[in-house]
Order: sequence, then structure tokens, then C-alpha cells
Amino acid sequence: MPIAENQLETWAHQGSTVQSASTYEATRRVLLSPNAPYASRNFEIFLQGSYGNDTNIYADSDVDIVICLTSTYYENIEALTPPDKLRHDFDWSAASYQVSDFKREVAAWLMSNFGSRVDPSGKAIFVPGSGGRRDSDVLACAQYRHYRSYAYPYSSDYAEGICFWPPIGGRIENYPKQHSANLTSKHQATGGWVKPLVRIFKNWRNAMIREGVLPQGLAPSYFIEGMLWNVPDSLFGRNHQSCVANALAWLRAIDPSKLSCANDQHWLVRDGPSVCWRPAAFKTFVDAAEHDWAAR
Repeated sequence: MPIAENQLETWAHQGSTVQSASTYEATRRVLLSPNAPYASRNFEIFLQGSYGNDTNIYADSDVDIVICLTSTYYENIEALTPPDKLRHDFDWSAASYQVSDFKREVAAWLMSNFGSRVDPSGKAIFVPGSGGRRDSDVLACAQYRHYRSYAYPYSSDYAEGICFWPPIGGRIENYPKQHSANLTSKHQATGGWVKPLVRIFKNWRNAMIREGVLPQGLAPSYFIEGMLWNVPDSLFGRNHQSCVANALAWLRAIDPSKLSCANDQHWLVRDGPSVCWRPAAFKTFVDAAEHDWAAR
């Protein structure tokens, strides 16, 4: 018997946004201070993750904030033709200020404003909450360009994202702005059903973890958003039960290697890259959801 519609309706509700918004604004004000050691650099600040994408649930806590260095960028030129590579190499020069310098200065500034419990040891800088401010993760990163062509510096074609180096492992590239924009476009194209369905699946995942049906950490929210972004628009609508049932049936039938991340720049299900969902984990999640859907 499928999960009751009233339970799905409860799971579809968005978590509180007031505290997350005030957390973002308080942190943003500090990061934008003209007294910050990196203040003379070019950078931008924006939200990513569940709060940035309006898919947060009541269990979500950390607010994910990106501060992206734009005066220095990193690149991938593998797709360029030999003439384009020559033009690129002629124009290219090494930056004296690196993303590692940027992260060090951002972390020091956050510590001076929010205290010694600020922790820069992870891939993002953890800023503990206080009073009405939630915990936040501040990702200090740099602009990333995946070039498709390079005619001249101001007429080049590239996908723009962000990149950073975690404490362990190589460079990670991602496209949070494209992820957010594509998810919002999908939400509009489906009549407003996608983001509630993401919240249903996130709450459902948490319920299966509590019940011992699913291991902790196997299905991050980023991958759930990407998975549901791939479901055809025509399968959404009517009610939450039909959306869940249609999505599960489609996901069972599809070849998961054909699924893209919501940013439409990476494959969603692959072994190896840290930005991809491992095939075994994807299968475990879909199997667990199908079994739980039938068993409740």
C-alpha cells in the first residue's frame, strides 16, 4: 500500500526560511566588509544547496554559502582545437593570488568575527551558529571555466562554474548556479511539483534511515535533486502519490548511466568522480524506496 497522501503532503512542505535568511545576511555582511583582508579582490557571494534551491525540509540545518573568487580562475582546455589552444596559451598568464590564499584569508576573517570555533579544516569553512543564527558552511572557491572554444579572450565559449581543492583529493568542479536555475525551470515546467517532490524524497530518505532501511549518507540531497530533475515533465501532476509512483516506475526502467546532474554538465550516476552518485548507492536507494512504498 503506498504512503498516504496526507503524509506526503506533510513531507512536501518547505522548512523554515526565516532563520536561514537571517543567517545568510549576517554572514554575507561580514564577508563583504571593506576591512576584510581580501576586500580588494573581485568575488561574489551566493547561496547553494537546499536553502538556495528552496528544497529545504525541517531537518535541514546548515546554510551553504559560496564566496567565489572571480579575479582568479581555473580552467579546462582539453576540448579546444590546436589553434584555439595556441590562442589561449598566448593570452594566458599565471595568477599570483590563488584560491588557497583566498580561503586562508576568508577563514581568518570569519574567525575574527565569529570566534575560534570557526573550523576551516573541511572542504568548506564551518561557522557555528549563535542566537538566531544557524550553523553555516562557507565554501571559499574560485571561478572555473570549461572551454569549448577560444577565439579571442572576449569571444570565447565556456561553461562557467566553481572549483576548489578539498583537504584530501584533487580539484572538484561544480556548477551550482546552473543546478539552481535548471531545477527552478523544471519546477515551473511541471506546474510546481518538482521541489515538493524533492522535499518528499528527502523526508522519506530520513524516515528510512531512522527505521534502519537505508544507511546514513547514501543519498545526499544534491543527488536526489539531480535524480528527480531527470524525470519527464509529463509524469508530474494530479497529486503527490501519483508523482512518487510515476517517478519510481520511471527510475526503475531507465538506464541510470543516462542520467545527468541537475546542472546538465556532469553525469549523475558514475563510479569515480566525487560529483557523481555511485551506481551501487543509486540502486540501493531506488530499491529501498520501491520496497518501502509497497510495504507501508
